[in-house]
Amino acid sequence: MSQAAYNKMWEDAQKDLDIQLQKEREEFLQPENDHEKVFKMLTTSYIKYMQIFRSLEMAHDQLMHQQKRAVIRQVLDGVMGRILEIKKEMVELENSEFHYVDNILVDLKLLPEVLEVPIPRYFIKERMEVLQQREKMLDQILLNAGLQIQEPVKTMTTEEAARLIQVAERARQGRCRAALMKKLYLEDKRQNQTEPQVETGPSPDDAATCIQKVWRGYNQRQKTQKMREEEMIFLGMILAELAEKKMMELQKKAQKGKNEARKEKPKEKASQKTGSKPPVEEEGWKMAPSNFLSIMEEGNRQYKVFWQNREKGWDFHQDHDPELIKAEKREEVEEEIRVQVDELMQQKLMNLKLIVDGEKSHKQKKGKKSEKEKKTTTKKKINEMEEDLTPDRTIDSLYEELVENGLVIKAQTVNLSDYVGEYSYLGSTLRQIDIEPMPSLADVRQLIALYGILPLGSQIVHEKAPLVKALLLAGPAGVGKKMLVHAICTETGANLFNLSASNIAGKYPGKTGLQMMLHMVLKVARQLQPSVLWIGETEKVFSKGARMAEEEANPGRLAKILPKFLKVLKAQDRVLLVGTTDRPFDANLKPFCDTYKKIILIPRPDYSSRFVLWKHIILQNGGTITNLLDISSLAKVSDGFTQGHIVQVVQAVLSELRLLQMTRKPLRTEEFVTSLATQDPVYKEEEETFKAWYDKTPLGKARIRALAGGKKPGEGKTSAKKGKK
Repeated sequence: MSQAAYNKMWEDAQKDLDIQLQKEREEFLQPENDHEKVFKMLTTSYIKYMQIFRSLEMAHDQLMHQQKRAVIRQVLDGVMGRILEIKKEMVELENSEFHYVDNILVDLKLLPEVLEVPIPRYFIKERMEVLQQREKMLDQILLNAGLQIQEPVKTMTTEEAARLIQVAERARQGRCRAALMKKLYLEDKRQNQTEPQVETGPSPDDAATCIQKVWRGYNQRQKTQKMREEEMIFLGMILAELAEKKMMELQKKAQKGKNEARKEKPKEKASQKTGSKPPVEEEGWKMAPSNFLSIMEEGNRQYKVFWQNREKGWDFHQDHDPELIKAEKREEVEEEIRVQVDELMQQKLMNLKLIVDGEKSHKQKKGKKSEKEKKTTTKKKINEMEEDLTPDRTIDSLYEELVENGLVIKAQTVNLSDYVGEYSYLGSTLRQIDIEPMPSLADVRQLIALYGILPLGSQIVHEKAPLVKALLLAGPAGVGKKMLVHAICTETGANLFNLSASNIAGKYPGKTGLQMMLHMVLKVARQLQPSVLWIGETEKVFSKGARMAEEEANPGRLAKILPKFLKVLKAQDRVLLVGTTDRPFDANLKPFCDTYKKIILIPRPDYSSRFVLWKHIILQNGGTITNLLDISSLAKVSDGFTQGHIVQVVQAVLSELRLLQMTRKPLRTEEFVTSLATQDPVYKEEEETFKAWYDKTPLGKARIRALAGGKKPGEGKTSAKKGKK
């Protein structure tokens, strides 16, 4: 696509944003009592913002004009933040992290793909050089510490090198011989053609002259017609027609005004007859104040002022506009001069007051006293986590120590799109019959992007959007929890700290050692943000079972200090704590949920997700799908198995020998079924255990109370009538 196409994409996105902002001013400011209407309004806005987000991200990534990209970036961050705000309202309204909007998508004639959260590519592109240097530094530290073995460089033998050169040379000679034979064939063909060729059409010059005649004639006729119309207008010969057109347009406006007046009169008469005050609106749901509407409106204003009516082809090279730079610099210079002038005027005013009052010495003493008082009153008790325990050490030395102790690890290169899974098409249907469905893998992917990737990738979004400090991924073994942790780091370029109980056992013993470890982690994570702190098997930290005898190996020593650690994190710190567990029911629920405010329950894949997974993993491992391989049957018989099971089965079947035999012996369904039978699935009882545990969490309890008839979902914010949904 050309730059003009991306400019058009930006233009369309700005038009849609302008309409959406106008809609928010009209709808979201009015209280609403109807729960279903509120949810539909929020969901529609969420989908619309997601479409605008996708277009703006594409335009920002592909446009070369830096001034345009700066304006788009401002609006893009605003749209991301607004999506997170609307998501928070939807969660509070429904008391659920997962929403099923099949009917709304049908009404809007859209596919479920519109719900996919795009990952802005500027998260990585703008920090590529820094990330490459950090990766080199990490590799070097691991090599020096002996924690990573350098891969040996393969060297060819003399025979292999000679064979490779021979193959390349023979291929070159073959191409040269083919070119020579073609040349000889064409020469023979020309010699055999003795009869003169007869031209069957006009020469190129005659054709060009004919096209020029037609075009010039058409162009001149258009110019002549325009000149005649201008001459008629000047002579006043078509004035009557213009006056008649204008008359028809006043008449239309007047008729429209009368119709509006007729609609308003009955309301006015009714109020005059009753003589009572207008009824007071009942309190209902109302959208919370936004931190991003002003950002989007400012970006929208800049687009309208500077870019909307600008000539399309004014800058062929897509360079920069010097006038915009001058205007921006003028404002900066004016601000600097204004500050300097204000300081001078304040100094002169102070001198005049001192001269008039004659109390210069008295005021100086008073000022000193007040400064001392301020110093005494501003003293605060420093939190033990905020106290700098390593003032004399550099960040590089702390980073190196954490790497050598295995607390900073290298994240695997995994994109969020690699977490394959389909949308659930039965969610809304099940909820209509009072059955709470399990979330789909597409829903999980969406929440990871919203709560993990978007805030960590953008500083403005993290500071102003609803703050998420800790995220818990709970689900059976093999559903891809660790993969999602690595995907967050890959998409945002974040450092990965491993604070799992098994990893910190025996390191930094005692209370002071633990405090020092967390201080170093926090200091490095803040300085080299974004950062992800991962605690694997996090249920052991809050375990209800017996603790180990040795204090150094005690996994529960993090339980008391983690809340203090999270309390120190501020909105400007792009640091996220992510816990993963496949046995959340072994933990003490209250401190567990107090630490992890956001809980994402990851289920085993459903039929549609398994169908996509089998195809994706077989192709990824070098397999070929033919008619002999029934993917639908594989998806059916693998009910209860996780993504990890499917990966193990495919890798076991597609060995190196089997891949060599594939051309003459295609893959068959029986091969995978036989290997699948050796795996242990996730049984229904285990899935029910996870659902029962999630129902005991704060959000799960609120959802159950809402469905039980005590109140509708979101009644904490609305005054909806009681009853079942």
